[in-house]
Amino acid sequence: MKENLYEYLAGNEYPGRGICIGKTPGGSKVMVAYFIMGRSLNSRNRVFDPIDGGIRTMAADPSKMTDPHLIIYNPVLTLDNTTIVTNGDQTNTIHDFLSRNDFPGFSFEAALDTRTFEDDKPNWTPRISGVVDMQSGGYKLNIMKSNHGDDKSVQRFTFSYPEPLAGEGHFISTYKCNGNPIPSFEGEPLLADIDQEDPNEYAGKLWEALNEDNKVSLFVRAIDLKTQGYEDVIINKYKTVEG
Repeated sequence: MKENLYEYLAGNEYPGRGICIGKTPGGSKVMVAYFIMGRSLNSRNRVFDPIDGGIRTMAADPSKMTDPHLIIYNPVLTLDNTTIVTNGDQTNTIHDFLSRNDFPGFSFEAALDTRTFEDDKPNWTPRISGVVDMQSGGYKLNIMKSNHGDDKSVQRFTFSYPEPLAGEGHFISTYKCNGNPIPSFEGEPLLADIDQEDPNEYAGKLWEALNEDNKVSLFVRAIDLKTQGYEDVIINKYKTVEG
């Protein structure tokens, strides 16, 4: 059963960082969404900044950045006809493996086999990742997380959607909900309704659904499967302070 993602997010105070990928109702585009949230000042002190083929995170106010570890990275990169989206520096690991193509068809999985969850004890935040074939519209999602909070045991799950249906997508986040420590996401990615063709409209509805106190930044990409062209939308809660 498809989940209304807007309602799901509106009812979840802190899913952390989230990825949703799926086809638009008309089936001619793929929507890619990635958001970050924060509870601490350091986590909230961020904006998405456009770079060639994607985005990077950067400090909204550099003078208030206390620890860039796990905070500054490239969430989205593009390689040929592939869009890569993740919640950490594994974006670059995936990009490197895809570039070398040592494992044809499985470079995504091979890249993530070299990584593990984040080292932010006691949460051990999962790493979530996705790749999109910008020609076929097929995509994969992955989550790497601790074994129920045991940092000596990693669990890796990859979900492949080579033939997505129009109007459907899948959502995964780092956390199940708020808590202390914060519980990791559980189960398969949520089957989500993709109800918009316009990335600006989609971004607006997602942004409105996210918790007002904890939301930080949102990125949406609409990929035209016929041309492989794309349109990006960025929404930042905080303004950049010049250093």
